[in-house]
Amino acid sequence: MSRYRLLALDLDGTTLTEEKVITHETQTWIRRAEEAGVTVIFATGRGTQTTQSYWEQLGLQSPMVLVNGAEIWGNPDSLWERVNIHRELIRELHSLAEEWNAHYWGYSVESLTSKRNWSEAMFDRDWMKFGIRHDDLDTIQRLRDIVDSWGTLEITRSAPVNMEISPQGISKESGVRKVCDRLGIGMDQVIAVGDNMNDYRLIRAAGLGVAMGNADEQLKRVADAFTDTNERDGVAKAIQRYVFGLDVEMELASSI
Repeated sequence: MSRYRLLALDLDGTTLTEEKVITHETQTWIRRAEEAGVTVIFATGRGTQTTQSYWEQLGLQSPMVLVNGAEIWGNPDSLWERVNIHRELIRELHSLAEEWNAHYWGYSVESLTSKRNWSEAMFDRDWMKFGIRHDDLDTIQRLRDIVDSWGTLEITRSAPVNMEISPQGISKESGVRKVCDRLGIGMDQVIAVGDNMNDYRLIRAAGLGVAMGNADEQLKRVADAFTDTNERDGVAKAIQRYVFGLDVEMELASSI
């Protein structure tokens, strides 16, 4: 049995297939990890609105790190912490996205709201995360640079064409650290599994940072270990290999 006590899993591109389901194989090994005494948590950019069904499907009562660390739950009924972006910054982000004709969305307590449903009333809500997407890579990089120059927000991405914006100092890493502090677990006892740049800091900080076979190349370069793709039960194989020490067949990318 491994020395790891906590397993932090990203959802999209990691625990979920491209059809947004958790396979039977992955469910089985997540449950086996829990039965072996490993605390299994999500560390995801999603909020409760799009995470709750997976929480229930797996029957997890463990903490969850949501919206890239802006919301931390102790269990499905207990909110530990929530951090919001200042409202004036939401107005600035909204104006920027409109100016550059970009798609945008946000996570508040009330909803996940995208551009087509945004209204003036949205500015009276508190937002934990704001996202901007533009299919032109030069444009989205320009938008990242503009927001970064403000020096007031955390910026990451979950795809080459988007940017995910959080309150300053908030990330999946900060969220998992807070969970570990409450549970008395060291970061050296954490396995983190992810596929994109919003997993970057957590992958670097974890005792074992595991990149999916379909992961962003930058993430692969800082990972400690690798697993298969999300379409080939990469999370299940990571649990088998790195939690239970089993020899499993993997189809790893040639660039690793």
